[in-house]
Amino acid sequence: MKFAFSTLGVPGMPVSEVVTLASATGFQGVELRAHPEEPVHPGIGVAERAAVVDDFKRAGVEILSIAGYARVADAEADEDELRQELEGLLRLAGDLGAPYIRVFPGGGDQERADADATAARRLGAAAESATDFGVRILLETHDSHRTGTDAARVLGPVGHPQVGAVWDVMHTWLGGEDPATSHAVLAPHLGYVQVKDIASADDTTPLALGAGVLPLGECLALLDDDIWVCWEYEKRWYPAADELPGLLEAGRGYLEGLTARNR
Repeated sequence: MKFAFSTLGVPGMPVSEVVTLASATGFQGVELRAHPEEPVHPGIGVAERAAVVDDFKRAGVEILSIAGYARVADAEADEDELRQELEGLLRLAGDLGAPYIRVFPGGGDQERADADATAARRLGAAAESATDFGVRILLETHDSHRTGTDAARVLGPVGHPQVGAVWDVMHTWLGGEDPATSHAVLAPHLGYVQVKDIASADDTTPLALGAGVLPLGECLALLDDDIWVCWEYEKRWYPAADELPGLLEAGRGYLEGLTARNR
């Protein structure tokens, strides 16, 4: 398996420092949080994009994904604005050489069937642009569609190879879905997997991998050998949590140990 971490865990860190950190701690890739408060987002220009590419290339680290915040099932979203948001994320990913963009469902403001249909329609419409950019759009198991079964209800009807899933193992667990079920329904669509650890369903403060209750070993045992596994440490939302850089090397070692035991 190949391991990455998300810049959600190092909010605001300059790209040059991110790639140095990844290289020093043995991570092959990075998921870039695409938000205006971060160094990389759709509003940056051509020169800035080229500099990002150069930084990653020099360090021998891959850009796994552009983690956007488009909500494809949101009934209140303006159609033109959402289309432009998706286009901007796809263009950024294409310019940076990232194979994926991450999007959210965000359909909690409507009935389940309506949210499913809204998300499937919008993702289907964006699939051709994704093809043009050579980028896959991945719907994360999150909020209104937190289980694999929820996400599969959207992705099945879309039926396009450029539209798939990010399996966030915390959200499927919080949704009461066992790892075998999550993997079974997501496997035909799976782009990569996000791992993390927490103390309980009531305390989702990020912890070092292995220090919490999430069934990480069970999840990794189900995965193909060549898949990307990304540690999404939610430091941005939990400022009092331990700093990620000091946890990274041990976290990678923990994931590698789980992988070795499962093979």
